Amino acid sequence: MQSWFAIPPGKILAYILGLTLGLVGLQLTLLQLPGQKDFYYIDAAFWIALILIAKNTFVKLPFNASISHGFVVALAAVVIFPAWLAPLLIFVFSFDRAFGTPAYPWYKDLFNRTQTSISTGFAALIWWFIQNQAGVNPYILEVVGILAASVAYFLVNTSSVTYVIHLASGASFRKIWYENSSWLWVSYLVQAPVALLLAKAYQVPLIWGWGGFTVLFMMLLLYFSRYYWDEKVKLEESFDTTIEVLVSALDAKDPFTRLHSERVAAITNSIAQKMGLDEQDVKRITYAARIHDIGKVAIPDSVLLKPGKLSAEEFALIRSHPTKGLEVLSPMRHRLSKDVQGVILHHHERWDGTGYPLGVRGDEIPTWARVISLADAYEAMTAGRAYSLAKSPEEALNEIIMFAGRQFDPQVVRLFEELWLEDLIWRDREEFLRRYTSPVQLSELPLPSRSEPASAISATSSSSPPGPS
Repeated sequence: MQSWFAIPPGKILAYILGLTLGLVGLQLTLLQLPGQKDFYYIDAAFWIALILIAKNTFVKLPFNASISHGFVVALAAVVIFPAWLAPLLIFVFSFDRAFGTPAYPWYKDLFNRTQTSISTGFAALIWWFIQNQAGVNPYILEVVGILAASVAYFLVNTSSVTYVIHLASGASFRKIWYENSSWLWVSYLVQAPVALLLAKAYQVPLIWGWGGFTVLFMMLLLYFSRYYWDEKVKLEESFDTTIEVLVSALDAKDPFTRLHSERVAAITNSIAQKMGLDEQDVKRITYAARIHDIGKVAIPDSVLLKPGKLSAEEFALIRSHPTKGLEVLSPMRHRLSKDVQGVILHHHERWDGTGYPLGVRGDEIPTWARVISLADAYEAMTAGRAYSLAKSPEEALNEIIMFAGRQFDPQVVRLFEELWLEDLIWRDREEFLRRYTSPVQLSELPLPSRSEPASAISATSSSSPPGPS
């Protein structure tokens, strides 16, 4: 019941109420348009059913957003019905089965209904305006009209959703729009003719004297395409799971690297929040920390787990793991941001330019890689290795401070020192391992959600520079 009375943050509530008032004004405008067509209630009932079905079939997107075939249904309704009716039907009958649950409170439902109705209303206005141009071939008007209505729907829909996510998450408007919507415009334009075809198929019956049969058949084809997309998403998620299993297996091979990547991720998460990164970037950099050493799956165990001194050839092989990491992830590199790829490639670079694989220095090293390089070194130093005793948290901190400006970004070192003094659970490795493996305390760990892939391993040299090998 709490979700019925929950109140969103003030900015979000004001935005939703503003959209609602805007919808009222838009509906009043649409009602005044001259020359609108009549409709039958039985037609409205059929399209209401399609709206209900389309609303509850969707594909997930980043930033907890989604897209459904509701766009096609809404656009077809714009063609069939008076301009004022399509947005009204969308608002009233876009019922979500999750309504009333903690994950879908009333204000989220109101926002989704309102922004979809406004998008439909602007599409209807554009469609009406173009269809009322005299002296132009009606077929041309229909094609131009449906494409223009599609663009209007796309711009209003994606902009309104992007802005509310911006208010809720703090992520930049541009970044959210790029992640969720920049690639969708092609889909909208492709689906626009489908919407026109649905409307025409309904208006001109092809089977048994009723256009609804044709529409249902075409919708079935659309849902098959949705099924294909769902399978693609599941395949990519299974790839993430495979990566998680691989890096977890790497961690488990050596007692010194047990939960190494989880602790590196926890340290990284704290530094990222201290730096003021937004929620989505904190999740991404934490994910990057968990997979930064994925390239070590391509290194033979005889080299990776060798207790003694490495030969020059073996050491060169170990140093190749950043580039091998990108090779391992090549099937999914299109899904990885440049920041995450930069972490995998550059997390062993040094501030003074003596790191590897490229020997870049200072600000040339990606910011996220600088953060994870420090987190990786601290975890490795305090964990120890078969050839090197573990340092105490105090010793590891002092060594990191000593190498500020040589191995590590001085600004990141300063933030790390401030966090270290707060005595977070990752400061002491044994405490971290105990808390991480305790089911009662697990939720307290500053790690990404279960949907994020996990793990990786690292090793630290026994020589004075604290950077991992």
